[in-house]
Parts: sequence; structure tokens; C-alpha cells
Amino acid sequence: MNTYFGYVRVSTIKQGEGVSIEAQKEAINNYAAHNGLEISAWFEEKETAAKAGRPVFNGMVGALKKRQAKGLIVHKIDRSARNFRDWAHIGELADDGIDIHFATETLDFGSRGGRLSADIQAVIAADYIRNLKEETRKGIEGRLKQGIYPFHAPLGYINNGGGKVKTLDPERAALIKELFRLYATGRYTIQSLRHEMIARGLTNREGAPPSKRLVEKTLSNPFYCGIIRIRTTGATYKGIHKPLITARQFQQIQDIKKNRFGKQHTKHDYLFRGLFQCGHCGFAMTAERQKGNVYYRCHTFGCITKSLREEHIENQFAGLLKQLWLNQEAKDGIVAEVSKWVDDKIKGNAQFQHQESQLAEIDEKMEALTDALIDRLLDKETFTKRKEILLLEKTKISEDIEKARDFLAAPDDVRKFLELMKSLAELYENLKPVEKRAFVEIVTSNRIVCGKKLDLEPSKWLEPVLNCTAASYSALSRPETRTFTNWVPQLIASAWSEETDTLREFLK
Repeated sequence: MNTYFGYVRVSTIKQGEGVSIEAQKEAINNYAAHNGLEISAWFEEKETAAKAGRPVFNGMVGALKKRQAKGLIVHKIDRSARNFRDWAHIGELADDGIDIHFATETLDFGSRGGRLSADIQAVIAADYIRNLKEETRKGIEGRLKQGIYPFHAPLGYINNGGGKVKTLDPERAALIKELFRLYATGRYTIQSLRHEMIARGLTNREGAPPSKRLVEKTLSNPFYCGIIRIRTTGATYKGIHKPLITARQFQQIQDIKKNRFGKQHTKHDYLFRGLFQCGHCGFAMTAERQKGNVYYRCHTFGCITKSLREEHIENQFAGLLKQLWLNQEAKDGIVAEVSKWVDDKIKGNAQFQHQESQLAEIDEKMEALTDALIDRLLDKETFTKRKEILLLEKTKISEDIEKARDFLAAPDDVRKFLELMKSLAELYENLKPVEKRAFVEIVTSNRIVCGKKLDLEPSKWLEPVLNCTAASYSALSRPETRTFTNWVPQLIASAWSEETDTLREFLK
């Protein structure tokens, strides 16, 4: 058989979509025509030659050993091999009598001198790829030390090109944040959380429902709290991208995952499923549909709590939301008290200086940790674990410092927060069912049904607002009012809470 195989290769699939493979084929066809050779089959590979064990290359070598062609034509030496193992296969083929040709190299691979020249070029190609890999590693390490993640962005973030910071995905960032919030409640397993997020519209990058593995991977990734962790080495770096959650929240999620605490996914998608509890027997109210209406019943034998219509629950919830409304005069008085409290308590506080010194101590510990690794007093695994703990602690303190600096903006933030409280009832009416359920979870804590009576207990982050609505403006406006002064830090905390951020996301 006097036919020859043609072998072409590019390093990536993306590169293979360009002209490189076609250019190689053209050069090989010209070489074959000039030398009276016939190409019987083409072998195309889109894989880096730095990796041994390329499937197309190996299949081609096997076919040549079976004498399915007289020889092989390759574009260049570095297209055939940039590692010694594959180059050895080329040498073995030549030793077995297979003709080896390189379309752009003027050498006789069948002669001793030509073979030596090819071997030298193969060594140079292998050295080139080693150097390229080393320079690539240096570049990646440099980006990581700058706080830039040079790899593919996690779900919820967008790639902006090499060397640029990942930014929030406008379509998925809020959903990923909600994924963390829901899991932190302890009411979900990974699987039930997956179903919940699919119902809320979360998809992977291809637009398909996220897999269980993707949900678990997301919950375990510290990137979302501002820390970059390299999976292959375990090394960690402080990222400069915008976090979706705090370091404390991330740690809470990990604690819940370790305990494997959660609730199984329920079959039916009722609006308030699992949210209400019987005040007499303590069991969850069960939702069921009858004659077009949804009822929540206690199925415990002999219990006096029988059923409650979904419309009745929504009406009482709307009544709770109206209690959070304040008139303009009261809001102005509250904001004035917040401004006074900030002036008295925050400016010149020595606590900030203490937190700065804590950061300096952590930096010293990290330097000592690095020295211990260099001096071989610690193994790499212990170093990596301790460094991540220190990075998490540093991130928590940095978050506290940043929040303390933001106190100067607290009066304006409280004013916006009170405006949000005013619009809650209208906001709830315009939400989708899955959003309404999340809304109820955010605004209420205990939801108890006794007989026909529904007792809705507001979440603790709403208590300062209810305290404000219970007081008269005349009392709030007096500087000597001590009671309200005690509410101020709680009110600021509510304005800055995760729950408030989530409600604002609903407005978008």
C-alpha cells in the first residue's frame, strides 16, 4: 500500500475553528503532490501536544503499525510532538519501516543526519512547551496575587477577558445570593434546594436546570465571599471581585453542610407549604386543594385546628405589612435621631483602630506561616488550611471595618429603608407565587395557627420598625428619649440586613 496518512493538530478546539488546520492540510497536500504521494486518510486532532496520550494520534499510530498506510506526512515537527513519549512513537514507526515526512522541514528523516536534526528540533519543541507552561504559571500566579481570578467565572459572575475582574451576572447573581440565603435557613437539602431554585428560574450557563453537583459546588466555593481558592492545589487568595455573601455567611453554610441538616423536597408547589404550624399539636399544616381553593389543615386526630383558607392567610399577612407604615413626620424624626446617634457613638470610636491592629496581627501571622513553610516546619497541606482560616478571619474583620465606615451614610440608608417599608404591601401583591413564598419567609418568623386564628410573628429584623410605629412622633422627636436611642443601632442593622437587600431585589 503506497498511500500516506496526513496528520494535523491545533492546541484548542477554538483554534480549530479558524484557518490553522486548513493551512496545515494545504501545506501537506502541496508536499504530497510535489513528491508524488497520495493521502488516503486525514487525522485531525484538537488537543495540546504537551499531553501524551492524544486519542487521534494514538489511533493513527496503531493503524500505521498495522500497515494500513505506507507512511505519515505531518505539517511540522512541533505538530507531531511536544513531549518525548509521542516523539518516541514517531521514532518507533520509522524504525519499523514507516516513511515519515514533514511538509515544511527540509530534512531526510530516513538518514542518520536527518533523524538527528529532527531529534534536536523535537527537544527544542519540548523545551519550548515547558518554558511556555512555566511562564503561563507565573502569569496565573501574578493575577491571583492581584486578586484576579484568571479562570472561568463561577455561576453568578461574568467573564470579562483575561486579566480583568469578574463582575456580577445581572441574570443570575440575585438567584445565587438567594440560593445561599435559603440553604442557610437549614430547611433544605441540596436536592430540595435545587428544585426550589429551578422553580425560581435559576439555570446553568447553557440555560439548562442546574445539576445537584453544581448546586453543591456553588455552596462550597469561597469565591462568593471574596476568597479565591484553587481546587487543584488548595491555595487561597484575597479576591478583588464583588462578593455576593459575607465571610460569616459562607462559614455558616459550611457548618450546615457538614452537619447535613435539611429538609426533604416536597411534592406539591403550594404557596405556603411547610410555613405554618399548628399551635396545639406542633405539627406542620398540610396544604390541599378542594373545589378550586387551597386549604391548610392539621391532620392530627382530635386537634381543634381544622383548616384555614389561603386567602385568609394572605389578608392577615397584608395587615401585618400595613403595620410597618410610618407617616412623613415620624420618618423625619427617626432619621434625625439616627443622625444624632451616629455623631455621638461612631465618630472617633477607638474600636476601629483596634480592628486595624487586628488586621496587622493577621498579616504578621500569615508571614510567619509562610516562613514556617519555607523552613519546612509545616507541610503544604497544614499551611494551606491555616492560611484559609486566617484569610476568612481577615475578611470578616475587613467587612466589619467597611461597615463601620459606612455608618456615616446610616441616616440616608434608614430613610430609604423606611420608604421600603411603606411600599411592602404593594410590592407583595405584584410578586410571583414563588417570590411571595420567599417574601413571607423573610418578613415573618413564627407562623402559628390555633383553631381558626392565625398568629404571624414578624421577623426580628422588623422589630425596630414596629417599635417606631408604636411610638408617637412627639416622643421620638425629644432628644432625651432614651427608649428610641436603644432602637437606633437595631434600626440601622435592619436597614443594612440581608433581608432588606433581598426585598430590594424583588423591586427590580
